[in-house]
Amino acid sequence: MEPGNDSSTAKSALPTSGGGWPLIDGWAKASLSPRGPLLWQTLLHKSACLSCAWGTGGQNGGFVDELGEPLQRCLKSVEAVAAELQPAVPQGVFAERSLAMLQQLSSLEADRLGRLSHPLILREGRSHYERLGWDDVFELADAAFRCPPERLASYSSGRSSNEAAYLLQLLLRALGSSNLADCSDLCHAPSTVGLGEVFGSGTSMVSLESLQQADCVVLVGSNAPANHPRLMNELIRLRERGGSVIVINPVLEVGLLKFGSPAFPIKSMLRGSEIASLFLQPVPGSDTAVFLGLQKALLEAGQVRHDFLRAHTEGAEAVLEQLRATPWEAITACCGLSREELTHTAAVIGRAKGVVFAWAMGITHHSNGTTNVHAIANTALLSGNAGKPGAGTMPIRGHSNVQGFGSMGVTVKLRAEMQQALEQLLGRPLSRVPGYDTRALITAAGAGAVDTLLCLGGNLWGANPDSSEAKQALGRIDTIFYLATKPNQGHFHGLGRRRTLVLPVFNRFETPHATTTESGNNFVRFNDPGRSHLKRADLISELGFLAELARRRLGNDPIDWGRLQDAVYVRQLIARTVPGYGAIATIDATKREFSVAGRVFEQPSFPTPSGKARMEPTPLPALTLPEPAHFGGLAPGEAGLVLALITARSYSQHNTVVYKPGDAYRGMPHRNTILMNRGDLARCGLRAHQRVTVQGEAGALSDVEVIPGEIRAGAGLMFYPEVNAIFRATIDQRSGTPAFKRVPVLVRSGPAATG
Repeated sequence: MEPGNDSSTAKSALPTSGGGWPLIDGWAKASLSPRGPLLWQTLLHKSACLSCAWGTGGQNGGFVDELGEPLQRCLKSVEAVAAELQPAVPQGVFAERSLAMLQQLSSLEADRLGRLSHPLILREGRSHYERLGWDDVFELADAAFRCPPERLASYSSGRSSNEAAYLLQLLLRALGSSNLADCSDLCHAPSTVGLGEVFGSGTSMVSLESLQQADCVVLVGSNAPANHPRLMNELIRLRERGGSVIVINPVLEVGLLKFGSPAFPIKSMLRGSEIASLFLQPVPGSDTAVFLGLQKALLEAGQVRHDFLRAHTEGAEAVLEQLRATPWEAITACCGLSREELTHTAAVIGRAKGVVFAWAMGITHHSNGTTNVHAIANTALLSGNAGKPGAGTMPIRGHSNVQGFGSMGVTVKLRAEMQQALEQLLGRPLSRVPGYDTRALITAAGAGAVDTLLCLGGNLWGANPDSSEAKQALGRIDTIFYLATKPNQGHFHGLGRRRTLVLPVFNRFETPHATTTESGNNFVRFNDPGRSHLKRADLISELGFLAELARRRLGNDPIDWGRLQDAVYVRQLIARTVPGYGAIATIDATKREFSVAGRVFEQPSFPTPSGKARMEPTPLPALTLPEPAHFGGLAPGEAGLVLALITARSYSQHNTVVYKPGDAYRGMPHRNTILMNRGDLARCGLRAHQRVTVQGEAGALSDVEVIPGEIRAGAGLMFYPEVNAIFRATIDQRSGTPAFKRVPVLVRSGPAATG
């Protein structure tokens, strides 16, 4: 399947496939750079990839996955590692550059400053960051952590280790706080909540080995070629063995049509491998309607597995009744796909022996994200594709260890089994006060209810909608600690009221003790110790910082907190208290990596009270967009229209960190662009490459270049974190996750409305 032809120069210059020779070029340039030898040494280090949760590495070596398959590193992994191998931020940068100057830096420019090498502090009323000694850091931290527990909070990303994550949550819970916000709150929380409600487990039920037994993958709301390139190898293999890949995405991503993988240098690199067998482009936010349509088609074709439903599910009849009662006209009007498209797609699913349903944030970043996940799970159950090899539900996680953080208890929804184990370890009941997830943290901070915030990685300011709101909220927190390897925009915009500390830590491949991480498919990797390339740097391990803070604050109450400097001891505690992690107790001796117990279901027996999956009806979403008047209206003679904006990453970007400014695959040469449907441009009087204003409910971006592209009519696409400044958060009430994928905006040829 190829995109439609277009005579424009911009269109003809677009790549016809993803991956391929641009990957080789990227590898070559990285290898020939001055840091090339160090880069290769690092890539071969026995530690998990720093990039996505589909990563590779660990004890099999940097390029090898859990099944022993070689050549599994991608260019995004190289970009992430190369960024960590930068030299230290030059001496004098923070002394010479005022805060006002630092706030002008883009995400890429902030990252390119280099590696943090010494603790920094910005004090109230000062214009510059200053160096600080570790003794002073811990004195300030000890004082800051003596605030009332309800006024203490943390935020974390998935770059850190299981051991650091475990100690973070253990420290906060021992102090009486449940305010453990995490980056997963902004991405896959609907997956965790929805799958937990249906199956009793919130992670993928599909291992890599199981995926390789599937003969159909339904890939929804994912740009895997950019964000999870290693998954593409599995899709190539699937197509080669005669299987089908059904892609559901409002944007026709080139890499999902064809992809050239270096893992298959002869058969894939030259012309690219076919990926999508079917490509559906629904209305953004209509995913529940799409899956209701697939379910209704399966029912009408007699392909619903009623025997499976009776034996292994609860609530199926209510779901079937909804399908019978929902007219086709309501489904097709909502999703914008025809009955014929949905019926044909359902027939492919119905014929398949094993179907894996996979999705990313195109499913979860909606005000009904959890309902979307329920709709996917219902489809898997109705078709009998759950609880057997080669089938099931598979959320595609982002950060390399974001799932590990959830497993370690960095969540406001702690599992009862782990809560009991932690209470036994600490010898006291844990707080039952509901903790702040990420959006609740911003709200609480804005209300003046947070005194101290510890950020273990991440960019809390940059990851949130309504950048002004986030900046103001964080500015009401007395003290903010950022543990990081490199500067990011959050260190310059997300500032505490009295003080902000930026503390340099080792990254994964240079941490002086062994660590573990968990992939999105429940595989735990063991990472060898390493050493930093930085000379005369004053770094600390994340575990070392947290353990020392805990020792100073808690001493021996109720455990010897100083002993938690020892990562081996931390792993013993993890084995005692984290469900499914018993095997970590011997990993230091055996170096034997493992799959978390109780997560991969090859039999239709699920960890629910009844052992059955719990189904529920999923209502059609009410998808409306405001009129231009909602944004102040269009001036007489002014061209423009209201769109459902999709916020997305570029191809050379990892979360809020930008490695290259443009996106060649979408024809977007820089960050200040909007991808629009050609028909929309013609209808509203705008033209390709025109500079426009994009106005949201929280602000506007000007001088935005219009890029015509293969995107669903009525939709637009822009890059975050930059676009976060213009819209307010609409929250999925079941998970707390904001809607980033259907943002109402007015695209106008004139300046932003005022008043």
